[in-house]
Amino acid sequence: RDFPLFCAMALPQKRYYRQRAHSNPLSDHTFDYPVSPEVVDWPSLYPDHSGDGYKVRFLDVGCGYGGLLVSLSPLYPDALMLGMEIRVKVADYVQDRIKALRHKDPGSYGNIAIIRSNAMKYLPNYFQKGQLTKMFFLFPDPHFKKTKHKWRIINSSILAEYAYILQEGGIVYTATDVEDLHHWMVGHFSSFPLFQAVSKSEQAKDPLVSLLPSCTEEGKKVARSGGNVQIACFRRTADPALTAV
Repeated sequence: RDFPLFCAMALPQKRYYRQRAHSNPLSDHTFDYPVSPEVVDWPSLYPDHSGDGYKVRFLDVGCGYGGLLVSLSPLYPDALMLGMEIRVKVADYVQDRIKALRHKDPGSYGNIAIIRSNAMKYLPNYFQKGQLTKMFFLFPDPHFKKTKHKWRIINSSILAEYAYILQEGGIVYTATDVEDLHHWMVGHFSSFPLFQAVSKSEQAKDPLVSLLPSCTEEGKKVARSGGNVQIACFRRTADPALTAV
C-alpha cells in the first residue's frame, strides 16, 4: 500500500519514495516558482513559526532525505532553515518526515521546511540579496563524466548567485567522499573573488563542521563503507569593487 495513505502521521519509510539517484538539473523540469521572494507563501511552509518575519537563514542545497535539517532544527531553534531538492519523490519524503516529526513532538521542528525546486535556476526567486547566513552542499552528485561536469552544483556559472544570496561573513559548507569533486569545489570557490577558504583551525571551532560527516543519510552510508569525508568551508567576503569606492 501507499505509505502516506495508511500511515500519514508515522515517520515515513524510504521504500515508499524510491527514485533514481541522479537528475539532470539543466533539463526542463516542471516547477512552480515565485516571481520574487516577496510572493513566496512562507507561512504555509512554517505554520508554527512565531518569530518576526519569515527570513530563511540556512539553506541546504540538494537536501536529500533531510538529515541535516532534522539535526540542526533543535540546535538552532530561532533560525528558519530550508531544504531544496530537485527529485520529486525525495522532496515528498522530506515533507512527510517534517509533518510527522511536528505531529510527534508538538512545538518542535517548526523552523524547517522543504521545497522541490532547481537551485541552479531559481535561487533569486526565493531569496533576497544577502539573506542567508549559511549554505550547505553536502555530498552533491559528482557527475563523474567530464561531459556532465556542467551539471555539478558547484561551477563557475552559478557561484555569483550563491554570493548574491549569502550575506557578507556567511559560510558555505561542502562535504564529499569523492576526492576529485572535493578538489573541484575547492578550486572553484577559491578562485572566485567573493569567497575565501576558512582555515582548518577556524573549522575546528565551528560546531557545525563536526556534524557534517554523519548527519545525512549519504554521510552515514559513507561511514558504513569506511569512506573518507572531505570537508571545506568558505566565507563570503566583501565585494572588492564596492570597498574600493
